[in-house]
Amino acid sequence: MGAGPVGETIDPTRHRALGTASRASILELVREAGGGLTIAEVGERTGLHPSTARSHLDRLVDAGLLVKARASGGQPGRPAWRYRAATGEAPAPAPYRALAAALLDHLARQGRGDVRAEATRAGQDWGRHLAAATPAGGNPVDTLLAVLRGLGFNPGLHPTADGSTEIHLSTCPFLELVNRNPDAICALHVGVVRGVLDHAGAGTSGAVLEPFGAPTACVVRLTLPPSVRPPA
Repeated sequence: MGAGPVGETIDPTRHRALGTASRASILELVREAGGGLTIAEVGERTGLHPSTARSHLDRLVDAGLLVKARASGGQPGRPAWRYRAATGEAPAPAPYRALAAALLDHLARQGRGDVRAEATRAGQDWGRHLAAATPAGGNPVDTLLAVLRGLGFNPGLHPTADGSTEIHLSTCPFLELVNRNPDAICALHVGVVRGVLDHAGAGTSGAVLEPFGAPTACVVRLTLPPSVRPPA
């Protein structure tokens, strides 16, 4: 790395990623769209062919300027990638990042089966372990919030009118791993949520993680029995 004219640090990878007007304008478009943009939406707004838009977007992801995930609310199928601006989140504690990275490497070496399902199962085991090491809260959601806070997700509780519960994750401390394998790392996260809830006695079936579910956060949606719901 070098120093700019006023002493700022220059990241050569990011500098090269912004070396074309097209990528610079795409980055600005995505930053202005709080909920992120799909490849098709970028193509519509810029006039670029989808394959060209995808190439530019993924170059910005590789440079750490954007992050991508599939914006799914738990519905079947494979929704399009949605890209949003990286926000410079603080990383998770090093042991957690190392564990998650080791899992991704293991899944990549296996090269078979449903990677998302395998990551979810691994996340559930990890979530149970983390919940067991966390002082019990007033209810399972309190325990889940404590675990997510310890991992660095900066979670916020959002009760809803229909009786469900939302937890907004306003930071992603595993951002560099999300960029390596979005499907697997998001599946790992939802597995952690389900594992914590299972250990705390709330079951696992009513927990879904929606990347980009809110303009500035990923959203964990919980459907819990009335006996374990947090106070409204």
